[in-house]
Amino acid sequence: MLTALGSAFVATQRAKAAHEKALRSKPFPKEWEKYLEDNVKLYGHLPKELQDELKGYVNLFVATKHFEGAGGLEVTDEMRVTVAALASLLLLNRKTRNYPKLRTVILYPSAYIADPETDTIRLGESWNDGEVVLSWNHVTSSSHDVRSGTNLVLHEFAHRLDQEDGAGDGVPNLETEAQYYTWAEVMSTEFKRLKSSVEKGYKTLIRPYGAINAAEFFACITENFFERPHQLKKKHPEIYRELQTFYHLDPASWSSHQHNYLDSPFKTPKK
Repeated sequence: MLTALGSAFVATQRAKAAHEKALRSKPFPKEWEKYLEDNVKLYGHLPKELQDELKGYVNLFVATKHFEGAGGLEVTDEMRVTVAALASLLLLNRKTRNYPKLRTVILYPSAYIADPETDTIRLGESWNDGEVVLSWNHVTSSSHDVRSGTNLVLHEFAHRLDQEDGAGDGVPNLETEAQYYTWAEVMSTEFKRLKSSVEKGYKTLIRPYGAINAAEFFACITENFFERPHQLKKKHPEIYRELQTFYHLDPASWSSHQHNYLDSPFKTPKK
């Protein structure tokens, strides 16, 4: 009985993998490529092989995830493709599934009230129950400025990766036991350093929001990794190295990132 169940499970997984491979191999619509060029500025910074891989992930994401408009917003293909591309940047070069626990992306036209009782206004959220909520206005505005170090979709989908083990604690699924050890050591030290700098009023490369907790720290450093790779590598080389190992990417080597994004110096505490 157990053998039969095991065989059935393996067969199901193989069929699913084959289906996903077929979706990723589909021709990419020309109008979709225009959406990438117009709305996903990081797309133009990717090497050609990563651009091609990203298109495959976009095909898969759009075909397998449900998009739902809220607050009167009517979801379009442009919205689906834009969100899918930004979310899929975090999957490139990695042996991982396409956000297996994610079912639905809910899009509001702008910032929304997340809790009517407290009038809490938010730009985005990622829930363990399989939903991501995003403000479309902030999806596009944060994606257009790749120098800002803030990107709503990268931030919320970093949370998705963090939540895949059910914890949402700033430690995503890593590949080896040694990686967990190094990750804990580096991230704990860097998180405390950020928190101290924020409390002392220092200007930081990693935005102060990352000092709230370990989960927000991981989401914020992910934004910097993709949008300010040279600065992150220079000022926080150990963070960069850990993220480079986790994401299997080296954004600092991408040719379009060769200019320095940040002109203003950062005041850092004396040791």
